[in-house]
Amino acid sequence: MLFWTLIGIVIAQRGIELVVAKSNERWMLSKGAKEFGQTHYKWIVLMHAGFFAFLAVEVLLFGKTAAPFWAVPFTLFLMAQAGRLWALSSLGRFWNTKVIVLPGAELVKRGPYRFLSHPNYVIVALEFLVIPLIFQAYATLVIFTLLNALILLKIRIPEEEKALGWAINQKT
Repeated sequence: MLFWTLIGIVIAQRGIELVVAKSNERWMLSKGAKEFGQTHYKWIVLMHAGFFAFLAVEVLLFGKTAAPFWAVPFTLFLMAQAGRLWALSSLGRFWNTKVIVLPGAELVKRGPYRFLSHPNYVIVALEFLVIPLIFQAYATLVIFTLLNALILLKIRIPEEEKALGWAINQKT
């Protein structure tokens, strides 16, 4: 019951985020924004969908249950959700699941962006650790933590930095 409740809440949250992201995308594009990284976006989506599918298979197929220490990773999960709300609300209309930048817009330096360039990626990485830990789904934890790190470090973050560099150069 805990598994389906938590996964249902997270999937619903992601659905709401996609609606907000689409609205923000339309607004930004109407203001002259440019999208970067279209070719890798499908892999990000596939990774996130795959995470939930793989987690469900591991938990159900191998009869995984909540870990005896589940309260610790669950507390970290709740902290990550607070961080996610802080990061998304700090970006406001500029938050998106895609790499979309608006020339001339000031770089956001409030909220967690005062401390980190990509706080939401830290939060996602934490989720890829703690959600499987709650249910002792160690294969999911290892596979998707490594996959996420590879995609973020090799593809997504460099693409975002390139996009931000382009946007900054448009101001001058």
